[in-house]
Parts: sequence; C-alpha cells; structure tokens
Amino acid sequence: MKILDKKTENELLFQMQNSFPMVEKPFEVIANTLKITEEEVLTTVRKLKEEEIIRQTSAIFDTKRLGYKSSLVAFKVAENKIDEAVKIINAHPGVSHNYLRNHDYNIWFTMAVAPDSKLGLEKTVEILKERTHAEDAIILPTLKMFKISVKMDTTGKRAKKEKLKKLANKTIELTPEHIEVIKVLQKDIDIIPEPFKKSIELLGISYERFFELAHEFKDSGVMRRFATILNHRKAGFGANAMSVWAVPKEQGEAIGKKMAEFSAVSHCYLRPSYPNWPYNLFAMVHAKTQEECDSLIDEMAKESGLTNYSKLYSTVEFKKQRLVYFDESFNKWEQEALQN
Repeated sequence: MKILDKKTENELLFQMQNSFPMVEKPFEVIANTLKITEEEVLTTVRKLKEEEIIRQTSAIFDTKRLGYKSSLVAFKVAENKIDEAVKIINAHPGVSHNYLRNHDYNIWFTMAVAPDSKLGLEKTVEILKERTHAEDAIILPTLKMFKISVKMDTTGKRAKKEKLKKLANKTIELTPEHIEVIKVLQKDIDIIPEPFKKSIELLGISYERFFELAHEFKDSGVMRRFATILNHRKAGFGANAMSVWAVPKEQGEAIGKKMAEFSAVSHCYLRPSYPNWPYNLFAMVHAKTQEECDSLIDEMAKESGLTNYSKLYSTVEFKKQRLVYFDESFNKWEQEALQN
C-alpha cells in the first residue's frame, strides 16, 4: 500500500479535525476531497491511530446543553500528596481533563456532574478536596464562552487570526431516542469503510434517521461538531499554556473576543475571580514549543494592553478523555460517596 507523503497526511489530519463527513462512507468522501483512494485514507488513519497521533474520532457535545453542570477546578496539593490525589480525582467519571501545572494551585481538572446529581458540583468538589487533603480549592465555572475549538494546524497554512463563528443555540427537547443516539455518537469510530453501520444496527434505525438526528444535534448546538481529536504532543504540538488574565469587568467581553481570534487559542472563557485568584479571562494556547507559546501570549498582551497575567504550563497530563454521557458510573460514584 502506498504511503501518503507528509503534506497529504497533514492535510488529512487537518480536514478530519475540522469536520468529519456524516455520511455512510465518510472516508471515501475525504479521499475524493484529497484526490487519493479510500484505501489510502483508511491505511493512513489506522497508522496514525497506532502511533497515537489520532486520539479519537467522535461527536463533541456541549456538556451544559445535555443538562450537566461543569466547571474548571484548581486544587493546591502538597507535592508528596499529588500521586494519591490524582488517583482520587481521576476516579470520578465527570473528570475528563486533569493536569499538573506550574503554579501553587498545581492540579487543574474539569469536573462535570450528571443532570440528576444528588450531590451537585460544589458538594462533589468539597468531597474531593477532603479526600485529597488539598490545602485549597477554586471553582471556576464558565461565565461567558468565546471559543472552544481544538484544531491543531498540521498544515502550517492557517492564518494567525481567524474569524469567530457564531455558535448555534436552538432549543431541543431530548427524547429517549435522542439519548440513545448520543450514547453511540460519543464513541470512537472504527476505521472501516462504513464506521456508522454498527451504530444504526444497534439502534435499529436507518442511516437516514441516524444522520437526521446527528444534524439536528449539530444545528441546535447540542453537538459542537463530529471530528477527530489529536494527541497534541504526539502530533508535534509539545507546548500548551493556560494563559490567565486580570481584565476589568467592563472590558472582559471585548478583550475575550479579540483573544479568541488567535488561531492558536483553542479555548477562551470569562470565569469568576476571587481574592486569592485575580484572573478572570482564560485563553488556552497551543504551539510546537514553549518559546512559540510565550511569543503568542506576549503578542496577546501587547494587543490587549493587559499587564496582569500569568502563563500556566501543563507539565504532566494525568487524564484526558471524553466524558461518557448518560452513563451509570456517575450514579455509582455518588452512591458510594453518600455511603462513606
């Protein structure tokens, strides 16, 4: 089998991150776009999966639109207690991302609780804080989202700035059928000519109905997109910094939108500030090197005029995976917590 040249491979990776075709034979569509064969696409994608450059290809849902309550959380944990704390935090099914960062608040994780949670978000964090013996904790929910779009520029052609797309936000009442389709759309697909065939057979519905529901999720904003997620470091993007900024309230929205226009920024949010945490604007920056990250953040500082900011680099990735929605593990964790 012919091996794709690096340029075509990088184009393939970028296209799959941007938008994966929701059709019966998606790899054939991708092949036609790149003017190569379907078998070349399948072989290359399997290779990239084996090399762990591709992490997963699945639906990316809006957690809050599915009824979950979520937040970024930071713990301050003594160095000799980090390993045990990480095990305790990662055991919660609502923790999707968990990193060690270069700050006094050293453990940073995203936490979600199910729509029917009896404990709620704050109580869950309180239990984790107690179990991990964290010295302090900060709960940083999203107050305003400007951007959430993790797309690594594998082609090197992406402009430094990009126009922000308006996020879809139509009301949709989730039915039992919707939930069953969400359960299969959130799973990593098999790298075969018809990756959705197993799903429609499991659901007992037609391709037409399956894609109709998938497009309903996308058009309403419940599903942000169906796409490929890369392992950043394996894909050559070795540095990611959570840049945090102290922004005057009246300037928060205007500056947040401007920072979100940087292509290297994957996430940009306004969050609350506290006496022990003055930063209210968060922008996650990805680059190939720390020097490149620093340069981008310096440019963002110059453009915004902000002087009170910090760069928190992730030094260890403890956990990174998609939340499994409508899963019994949430209820099981809470039942055990309530018994203890």
